[in-house]
Amino acid sequence: MSGVEERATLTERKYNALKSNFFKKGVLIGGLSGLLYGVYSAFLTLGMARGIWSDWYGANTAGLSAFVIAYLLSALGTSINDTISGVWSLIQAGLKGKLKDFARTMRTKPGWIMVLAALFGGPIANTAYVIGLQMAGSLAAPVSALCVAIGAILGRVLYKQKLSLRMICGIALCFVATVMIGGNALADVNPQAALGCAISFIAALGWGIEGCVAGYGTSMIDFEIGITIRQCTSGIVNTLIVVPMFAIFAGNIGLAPSLLGQAWTSAPAMIFFVISGFCAMLTYSFWYKGNAMCGAALGMALNGTYSFFTPLCCWILLGLICQEPGWALTPLEWIAAIVMFVGILLIAVNPLSFFKGKIHEEKSYAGAEG
Repeated sequence: MSGVEERATLTERKYNALKSNFFKKGVLIGGLSGLLYGVYSAFLTLGMARGIWSDWYGANTAGLSAFVIAYLLSALGTSINDTISGVWSLIQAGLKGKLKDFARTMRTKPGWIMVLAALFGGPIANTAYVIGLQMAGSLAAPVSALCVAIGAILGRVLYKQKLSLRMICGIALCFVATVMIGGNALADVNPQAALGCAISFIAALGWGIEGCVAGYGTSMIDFEIGITIRQCTSGIVNTLIVVPMFAIFAGNIGLAPSLLGQAWTSAPAMIFFVISGFCAMLTYSFWYKGNAMCGAALGMALNGTYSFFTPLCCWILLGLICQEPGWALTPLEWIAAIVMFVGILLIAVNPLSFFKGKIHEEKSYAGAEG
């Protein structure tokens, strides 16, 4: 082999090593997004059980109607969390000198595409998810994780992306896990938990649609700019539109500013909202970055592992550390979460490739187009 050929071979090996390390880092970041989503969910739920929230959800309900407690307060919690998350995103963009890019992007087509994605994933999906958490506890997480399967189906319909037999099997496993969870809630004669699981499915639809829309937007703009647009849009729309809308449905528009004021000034709860907002910013940032580094299909699936991490984090933080009742999961619910976990990964990656010592991602669609 000549010197030129040796140098070319060495260069190729270095390139392949860098490419492999980049991909592996993307897998790690995508996995962290799933873990952080579990942490975010646990701290959000804890915040909505402290301070003024403990009065609202307490035995005397502070004079609030059942509708307000079930829906308006969930929208309020989402509003505060996403607003704080938006502030954290702006701080991150400012520290990295990207605020001017953020302002410029807001005047472009990709920027408005991200706004559209935020509307599906924020006010609609996030609010439905929080309602599900309040009504069904951590059971809401595996149900909402159907967004990966829904994203794959929508990708087939909207973008004519191929659905292999492996992906179809993964989708089927996800739905089997959902049936296991819903059936368990019904078997326990808990209509509230069953309704919470049903509402969590709305979150799955919203996030599945968001993946389709945001994938196009983030292919043209920086992922941190995209996250800033998403979180700020969600916080603003939830605060100015969704919370007042639920107050109108409750028959008293004055509830919106009154409850917002009380919630924002409740220091014991806001401590946990600040943490949950920070974790929400990180988890969505890692989700988008993971998509860019290891492919949209695998990135979406790795983020979807929150279906397992959310029950785990809620059980540890709320059940074990804070001694809150009702957070222990039955063996069937843990099995369902694990089945969902396996189904999500099966949608994105061929398990046989792990035994070959590499991951070969197919050019298929699993919730986002990166």
